[in-house]
Amino acid sequence: MNNLYYIIIPVLVIFFAGIRIVRPTQRGLIERLGKYYKFANPGFHWIIPIIDRIFLVNVTEQMVDAEPQEIITNDNLNARVDAQVYFRVKADEEFVKGSIYNVNNYRYQIVNLARTTLRNIIGTLTLKSANSERGKINAELYTTLHEETKSWGIEIVRTELKEIDPPKDVQETMNKVVKAENEKIAAIDSATAAETVADGVKRAKIKEAEGFKQSKILHAEGEAEAIRLVNEAADKFFVGNAQLLRKLEALEKSLEQNAKIVVPAGSELVNVIGEMAGLLPFPKKADTRKDNP
Repeated sequence: MNNLYYIIIPVLVIFFAGIRIVRPTQRGLIERLGKYYKFANPGFHWIIPIIDRIFLVNVTEQMVDAEPQEIITNDNLNARVDAQVYFRVKADEEFVKGSIYNVNNYRYQIVNLARTTLRNIIGTLTLKSANSERGKINAELYTTLHEETKSWGIEIVRTELKEIDPPKDVQETMNKVVKAENEKIAAIDSATAAETVADGVKRAKIKEAEGFKQSKILHAEGEAEAIRLVNEAADKFFVGNAQLLRKLEALEKSLEQNAKIVVPAGSELVNVIGEMAGLLPFPKKADTRKDNP
């Protein structure tokens, strides 16, 4: 019986020592005596202790920081640059094998490759263009990493340029320039608004002057038409009596000013006025007063 325990206990120890559980977020490579043996999908696996080894690989999306570094731009300014790289190991067997056998520590390699690529890209740009072309820098960084890591079994998901910070004194100068530009734009906008108001006032004055001019023209045309009608009436009703018509006009103006005019009783003008008014001259009253003795 004791001999049986000596057999069972070592077997149980070896069995439990060889148990390996692969999670859904992992894939495994099993090696036997230093050679690739088989691929381990998620689930239960048993390996022979000491003889077999299993290497687990995370296949979820991961992020590495390229770490801040000083880069000299094309205009000889130092810029502090940092970026982040998001990647994942593809879950298929060949890609998992590539991440283990084709590259030594792919996280470390991605960081160094990203740092080198950033130096190459930003070194050809001025500090101003580097800040304004972040999208272009991200695109070039992504393309380079994607091409260089194909044999590593890695898929570059995206790259993010975290910061491009100039030296403190340069940053202060840039802030002053931006402030001056904003003030310039504000001044231009204010001048444009004032010019617009002035144009509006000018147009209104022109419209007012045109209206005044038109009213004068219409008034003059009305007076001319009135004179024409008066002349036609004079020609029609007072043919040969132009002098008499002039007298009537003089009388009319005098009466409008409440002036007193003495006209001889037997004059022609009195008869004309009477006829126009439809009146007959009053007979001269007899003097009924008697002479006093």
